[in-house]
Amino acid sequence: MELTGLNEKQLEAVQATEGRVRIIAGAGSGKTRVLAYRYAYLVDELGIDPGNILCLTFTNKAAQEMRHRINSLIGGEYASDFICTIHSFCVKFLREEIFRLGYPKTFQVLDEEDMKAIAKEAHEENGLERKESTVERFLRDFYKTKALTGEEYIKTFLLPGGPQLFSQDTAAQLTKVYGENHVGLFTSTILRERKYLSLDFDDLIFFTIYILENFPEVREKWQKKMNYVMVDEVQDCNGLDWKIYETLSARHGNLFLVGDPDQTIYEWRGADLPKFINCAPDTDIIMAQNYRSTATILGAANSIIEHNDERIKKDLFTCTGLGEKIIHFHGKDEKKEADWISAKILKTSETLSDFAVLVRSTYLTRAIEQSFMKHKISYIIWGGVRFFERKEIKDSLSYLRLVASNDDLAFRRIANVPSRKIGRKAMEDIAKVAEENGCSMFEALRELSSTKSYAKEPIIKFIELIDTARMLAADGMSISNLLEYLLANSGLNELYRNDEQEERLENLNELVQSIKTYEDEHKEDEITLETYLQDIALYTNADYKKDKNFVRVMTIHQAKGLEFPYVFVAGLNEGVLPNKRSVRERKKKAMEEERRLMYVAVTRAQKRLFLTESEGYSVQGGFDKLPSRFIREIKPELFITEGDMDEGLWNRACSFSKTMDAECGLLSPSAPRPGLSEGDEVMHKIFGSGIVRSVYDGGDYCEVEFFDSGLRSLKSDKLTKMP
Repeated sequence: MELTGLNEKQLEAVQATEGRVRIIAGAGSGKTRVLAYRYAYLVDELGIDPGNILCLTFTNKAAQEMRHRINSLIGGEYASDFICTIHSFCVKFLREEIFRLGYPKTFQVLDEEDMKAIAKEAHEENGLERKESTVERFLRDFYKTKALTGEEYIKTFLLPGGPQLFSQDTAAQLTKVYGENHVGLFTSTILRERKYLSLDFDDLIFFTIYILENFPEVREKWQKKMNYVMVDEVQDCNGLDWKIYETLSARHGNLFLVGDPDQTIYEWRGADLPKFINCAPDTDIIMAQNYRSTATILGAANSIIEHNDERIKKDLFTCTGLGEKIIHFHGKDEKKEADWISAKILKTSETLSDFAVLVRSTYLTRAIEQSFMKHKISYIIWGGVRFFERKEIKDSLSYLRLVASNDDLAFRRIANVPSRKIGRKAMEDIAKVAEENGCSMFEALRELSSTKSYAKEPIIKFIELIDTARMLAADGMSISNLLEYLLANSGLNELYRNDEQEERLENLNELVQSIKTYEDEHKEDEITLETYLQDIALYTNADYKKDKNFVRVMTIHQAKGLEFPYVFVAGLNEGVLPNKRSVRERKKKAMEEERRLMYVAVTRAQKRLFLTESEGYSVQGGFDKLPSRFIREIKPELFITEGDMDEGLWNRACSFSKTMDAECGLLSPSAPRPGLSEGDEVMHKIFGSGIVRSVYDGGDYCEVEFFDSGLRSLKSDKLTKMP
């Protein structure tokens, strides 16, 4: 196998095949290239069967790219189906093993919109308001409850014969943390998931871990199968993710971990950075040569991130040249800031798709959008409404789901789309018949269709449509052709052809095309309608986004893993980035994560980097807008400032930063106060007992690993030291 195109560190990483290997891969250092070459090296040089290699990526798009790269290196279609995301792997695992928990292998995967629908039903059952904001808030607590109760929730609600009722102690704890209605809502929601034989994204992880831990023969089978485990973007993995791939690699001991601690931007949702930093590898390799950005851009990134303590030190470097200086623009107001961005884009001869505008929060895009519209600059808000959560896409997929199984969620969604005069009262009648007869709502409608009230032509045609589609699927019709049949004969095409939002019909065409792509990519596999629906529930915008000529406007979180020739980082005000609310809640940990966000934003740029901010008053933050400290952390020789800016503004910004740090508790004495120390056993009134893993912010806060509820950061005065 030809390896001459790799640099020294990349080559070392590719050939480090045995044991626990950690690759610290800086931004733009070619980690995807290394992962692909290492996979090909294992197959070509070592003779490993691709079916014995698990390669976990962060997104489905990354998995597709990895597969294509590997096949081009190996020559042919050899890459295994185990190049996938952690959730995709869990789906594949559960198709084989979930029968042990009484579920069929055709279980349904619920996305965010499905969960909202189920949660709304639970609110209605419990006599509670079901506003969108109320439901979203409950779902956040719902997922936390699963993590908090862990195996107890599976044994209680999901195993055959489970009591379907939390213990009194657990119920009391949950009520205290989340309120008096939480346990009833949680129970109603879980039982609906069980009724539909469906799993949400968290369940995919929980069920996989539960089966691996409680069925030794399954654990041994999969450990024997996975000779080599490779994991990308490890810095963003949480403790449960670690548990899966450490369990799978335990037999052979070959675990290849690739990531960059400086790009950890998901600690707020569970990413376990200390686990990666302290993982004690057999082989440790740092890849710091960057192939993406100019030396000036990398100099800015290095000078920002070196202010963080929780990291593995490295300095990115490049051989591609110095490049042009970074431009920092200061506007007198956000309109001038946005218009400056528009003017810069219009002055170039580059295509619009070469530009990206990154912001800390979505509300910051308003002025930018208005300016782009005024100057007739085509743009897209990346991730505004995820493709697979758009109404027309959900409707179409619900037809497929109803064909695949008697899915009540899908039935509720599309029984009256297009209108068949099935109103709310009719839905209640159908649900009542279904409950009385122990059947699905579709079968209940079939029974009711023989009665005078329901023997209407639209209802009869709807039943015939689904029955015919099921016969076509059983006769081997492709999924894409089946969808085209349903769109044409259900009335959906006509409905959306007459819709004021013209892009709806375009989206349906794109959905059909995406299914054809899926079929082509899986032509060697035995795909079914059920497996397609399981897989597609895991896909996001990034996996199916057309590459059109427009400026991309997105949050920094959404930009992770992407790169653009020209990048604007807008709204760079103190209190916005770094975000004051986040820092107040999580102190130094949040400040370091905010700095990593800035580092990620800067390292998205290939040729030019523009940093913009403006004066005015932040309504969201409740403070006067001043330049972010992250601009000041860049070495002065690397950037120039444009705009009408009073030099005294830097001093005001510095003073504001210190005030913000004091308000957020970042200026506490460095030495911890007497009391709690690392290693102490402590008790918390809600989370129980645990071990202190670190003490910070002068002893005000502790990081505690609780025996029952995992790692948490808490105020020290809420903990009791055990004798």
